[in-house]
Amino acid sequence: MSRVLILDGISGVPLAKELCEAIANQGIDARYADLRKFRTLMFYGLKSAFQKALNKRENADSFYHLPKLHEASFEAYIKQVSPSVILVVGFVYKYLNPAFLTRVSRKYNIKLFLYDTDSCNLYSKRREFVFFIERELPIYQEVFSFSKVTTRFFKDTRKLNASFLPFGAKKIDLPTNSEQDIDVLFIGSCDLRRIFVLESIRQHVTIFGDRWTRNHVLMSDSLRSRVSDHSVWGQQLYQLLFASKIVLNITRSHFYGAETGVNLRIFEALSAGAFLLTDYCEELTELFVVGEEIEVFRSSAELIEKVEYYLANPEKRMQIAQRGHQKYLQLHTWDAKARYLVAKFSSDSN
Repeated sequence: MSRVLILDGISGVPLAKELCEAIANQGIDARYADLRKFRTLMFYGLKSAFQKALNKRENADSFYHLPKLHEASFEAYIKQVSPSVILVVGFVYKYLNPAFLTRVSRKYNIKLFLYDTDSCNLYSKRREFVFFIERELPIYQEVFSFSKVTTRFFKDTRKLNASFLPFGAKKIDLPTNSEQDIDVLFIGSCDLRRIFVLESIRQHVTIFGDRWTRNHVLMSDSLRSRVSDHSVWGQQLYQLLFASKIVLNITRSHFYGAETGVNLRIFEALSAGAFLLTDYCEELTELFVVGEEIEVFRSSAELIEKVEYYLANPEKRMQIAQRGHQKYLQLHTWDAKARYLVAKFSSDSN
């Protein structure tokens, strides 16, 4: 394995960059490329609308997305970088035709892998989800998925080579003394289920994330007043985590409906040494000891009860936070995930 190229299809979040750094920390020549930064097709908007209209007229029940990137330019980049392994993070179909990426990989003898980070976001988009699993997933030598539920579906139903790889988080320096002036912190985009759950603790919660203002009509005046409608990442995110007594994680409706809830926020919170309170799913119990390393709730009533209990019992809260942070350091850093991936790349190269 001479070089690993990370193709980032979800560059709105830092996941792929952090994973690339972690792979490089293993002594591997790792390169990062944001798919949004490549040369796009001339007059892409017009061509996309035209092709979509043609497809809809021919087959209204199928999904079609004109890939954005200029293929010859992308192939020239691949030839220049000369990777032996390509790891796509998220997806590639919005940028490149999966069949084209297959041809390029065969031409230059490149192994293709996918880190599935976002398939649950396609559950409500049936045609697009079918396109993704039928056209893109089969091109990869192995699919690593953030969700055990999704991994099982890929393996058992689709007969794909798939492995469960829960998210990680970047190791950060914890402050020696941080004043915790936020009772309950929730960071995430707006979702109807999240509104319903957060209304139950609106007197305690502080909210950051996007798409909240457009849903003001569904929220109480009290909850609206608790919202800062913008995304936070990087140092601002960690400063908020440090300043919070309770970090609340609420999975989005389609994740919750699929009984999966092991999202990125869980690992970011634990990396910051925060006390994590998240909605229950079976996958969590295989990764963490509930009540000792993290806490969970199964209903709005239980959420209220646990928020009030842990706000009133800081010593218990801090003990759980410390144990959760230790579990993160042992198993869930990006460096740990990178070691797993590098071993997979190497074994599949033989």
